Amino acid sequence: MSGYEVAVETRAELGEGPTWDPAGARLLWVDVLASRVHTYDPATGHRTVHATGQHVGAAKPRVHGGLVLNLRDGVALLDPDGAFRWLYRDPVPGRRANDAAVAPDGALWAGTMRYDEAPGGGTLTRLTGDGTAEPILTDVTVSNGIGWSPDGTLMYYVDSPTRRIDVFDYDGDGVRDRRTLAVVEDGAGFPDGLTVDAAGCVWVALWDGGAVRRYTPSGALDREIRLPAPRTTACAFGGPGLTDLYVTTARVGLTAPTPLSGSVLVVPGVGEGLPQPPFEG
Repeated sequence: MSGYEVAVETRAELGEGPTWDPAGARLLWVDVLASRVHTYDPATGHRTVHATGQHVGAAKPRVHGGLVLNLRDGVALLDPDGAFRWLYRDPVPGRRANDAAVAPDGALWAGTMRYDEAPGGGTLTRLTGDGTAEPILTDVTVSNGIGWSPDGTLMYYVDSPTRRIDVFDYDGDGVRDRRTLAVVEDGAGFPDGLTVDAAGCVWVALWDGGAVRRYTPSGALDREIRLPAPRTTACAFGGPGLTDLYVTTARVGLTAPTPLSGSVLVVPGVGEGLPQPPFEG
């Protein structure tokens, strides 16, 4: 028994990118293909939905309020009053935004992928608050989960078709010495979004695996939580004390989705997450 609960019962096409917003004591998540940013307050059950106008891969809190959005045509800022402006535009036909994460220094690491998932068609780019964009990886297929170790010296990364969780040395500006932390075996699904806990363990959602796994800093699999939705997409710690693991799921591409496919699930009290920094812009 995994002990999961249903946080938000809904039918998202491609639920993704759960992120705890401590300033608002709420969960942020996106429905990529519906072009929607959702919020959920677990204390009250209050929910909001914001239409982005184009496919959205991720939404993260900003230092002074509002959100930074990883969108199909680039990265944009949404102010607390609803004002929208582009921070960085880089439209490429056939390509869209995917997962993104804020680094310990407040920079946004934003991933892309091609709609047809053509090999090498995606990227990973580092963006600062003034809109400066630095390509980090330019030969990615499906750029997915990104996270940092508690001491900020390692970055974890997933390019889903490789089935690997990779780890880099991280020095603030860039990464080096890419190597494999763990490989998800054939038949267990594909690694998707990830988060790192206070013990330095990496939690990863398994697309077509219906589960979230935890790997130790040495790469050993030490926990698997089965969930009632085959396309689990990403996970993040939230709630008081960051002890509850929220998991987004998807319905897209399923001929027989389960009743909770597309909902946001939560496993209460499963661990201790790390506070996530807001974007500096």
